[in-house]
Amino acid sequence: MSQHSSTSISTDKLVAAYKTMRTARSMSDLFEEHAKLTSKYVHACSNGHEAIQVAAGSMLKSQDWLSCYYRDDSMLLSMGLKPEELILQLFAKRDDPFSGGRTYYCHPSLNRPDLPKIPHQSSATGMQAIPAAGVAMGLQYREQQRLDKWDKGEAPVVMCSLGDAAITEGEVSEALYMTALKKLPMIWLVQDNEWDISAHASEIRFGDATTMAAGFPPIEVRKVDGTDLPACLALMQEVFDIVREERRPFLIHATVPLLGHHTSGVRKEFYRDDLEEASARDPLPRIENYLLDGEILDSTSLALLKAEIENGVVESFEKARNAEEPIFTELLEHIYAPTPITEEKGTREPKDGETTLMVDCALHAIQEIMTEYPESLLYGQDVGKRLGGVFRETATLGNKFGDDRVFNTPIQEAFIIGSTVGMSCVGLKPIVEVQFADYLWPGLNQLFSELSRSYFLSNGKWPVHSLIRVPIGAYGSGGPYHSSSIESVLANIRGIKVAYPSNGADLKGLLKSAFHDPNPVVVLEHKGLYWSKIPGTEAAKCIEPSEDYIIPFGKARTVISATDTENPCCSIITYGRGVYWAIEAAKEYPGVVEIIDLRTIVPVDFEAISSSIKRTNRCLILS
Repeated sequence: MSQHSSTSISTDKLVAAYKTMRTARSMSDLFEEHAKLTSKYVHACSNGHEAIQVAAGSMLKSQDWLSCYYRDDSMLLSMGLKPEELILQLFAKRDDPFSGGRTYYCHPSLNRPDLPKIPHQSSATGMQAIPAAGVAMGLQYREQQRLDKWDKGEAPVVMCSLGDAAITEGEVSEALYMTALKKLPMIWLVQDNEWDISAHASEIRFGDATTMAAGFPPIEVRKVDGTDLPACLALMQEVFDIVREERRPFLIHATVPLLGHHTSGVRKEFYRDDLEEASARDPLPRIENYLLDGEILDSTSLALLKAEIENGVVESFEKARNAEEPIFTELLEHIYAPTPITEEKGTREPKDGETTLMVDCALHAIQEIMTEYPESLLYGQDVGKRLGGVFRETATLGNKFGDDRVFNTPIQEAFIIGSTVGMSCVGLKPIVEVQFADYLWPGLNQLFSELSRSYFLSNGKWPVHSLIRVPIGAYGSGGPYHSSSIESVLANIRGIKVAYPSNGADLKGLLKSAFHDPNPVVVLEHKGLYWSKIPGTEAAKCIEPSEDYIIPFGKARTVISATDTENPCCSIITYGRGVYWAIEAAKEYPGVVEIIDLRTIVPVDFEAISSSIKRTNRCLILS
């Protein structure tokens, strides 16, 4: 680990960087001046952090990727965004370029060809770490598979910016672990101001980010005084150049003072006793003195420059404040991205087809997908070639497609799920597996905060393609930790789709549909149906459909029709293993039971349910 100090930087770069720093500070000062107005909108500014942020942001190129945190407005300005664009988000205006007024200040989503790409950024501290590592893992995969080729020194870099307090988050540790394990082309920038709202570093840490990074040796660590602009510029240039060339990870630890409030709602004067000390480390006077002492600017030109910047910020503030408000109906858009799969296609029962176990129908579906689509890859716990899944649901795939496309991960459900956000951003179509439904819970935050909301909160810029396979249900002797039914929780997460098929043909058709769906899809696969070993579930194995067979989501299947409608009838609405309980029960009531297999829980086929109940006048929901 090395401590970086100032080296020679061109005067043009220094002046440009200073302008951005001064712009960010002028914005913060103006927000404070209008606190009665701006405090209605939660925001945090980069006061004290400007030098390291501007240095980092100025290195980003249009092919690069950024995941930032809620205090990174200086960084956004330095990579090319305008003050007005940031202030539009502050006021939650319709023309907010990041979210259309859906999220608050410094929560960007950016997908423009001329600027670095920023996936959806949620507000939970440190939660951007796993999606960011997913971007880096996706870029690495594309390079390994020769899907992308870059000129020397132009390969993309992923930068994830964090506050020091976020380093204590468990999901950040998962992301750092995978960064080290895979040696990802990634820069972790940790801005250390020693505050976690009111909790000081002395209370909640035994070290800093460098202490933690020491446990991940493949990540090279550098330290820098984050208030020393020339030193920050020199270090960031050096590290970016290395990562572009050598494709390996770095962590940069920058020490900075927190000069502003934690956020607009938690003001510094409530609890801080170090404000005078922090002010003495202000990077703005430091760089101004540097420019004056080096005769790069004189006092007159510096004063004129500050006035020009402040006037420009005021103008941007007024334009943004008076901009159009969001249109309510537009805020209901972008919950689900349109899917290309709208009708059933292919042959469900080919004439020469063979009866196939449900687990093998799924295996063949994934094999066919991976053969045709090089952007597909499969990872999770024990899916690799040694075992091929604890239920043999990925058997042979590792040998067929190699370790780069089919690989095991550590026991990190959050990373398995959340990394698909980044993978999707770079144009890949990840297929991942959580080994048991019972162990989806460690990944629930990523599923809820990152995957399900990305399309909506990015105002349609970042749909997340993610196919998540989850073996589910009671089978064998799994007991309370391997037998859970979790579909009711998943069904209430808006923005994801959920399938729960009851047989091999439906599983194959729905896996194909899920692969082509631009939304996150969880496919629940009942363990007890994989081999039809449970008495009464023989129909789960069936003639395997053709390779082009595909089923749209939201289309139920009638398993048994009620034919004796002259007598009291009943509709049983069910899915998965419940279909076979319903079939067994219906044997005692011939002709008067109608069984509807939903096949997908989200979206649900309300039309099929309604139509059935209108015929039978009674309904039983069986889960």
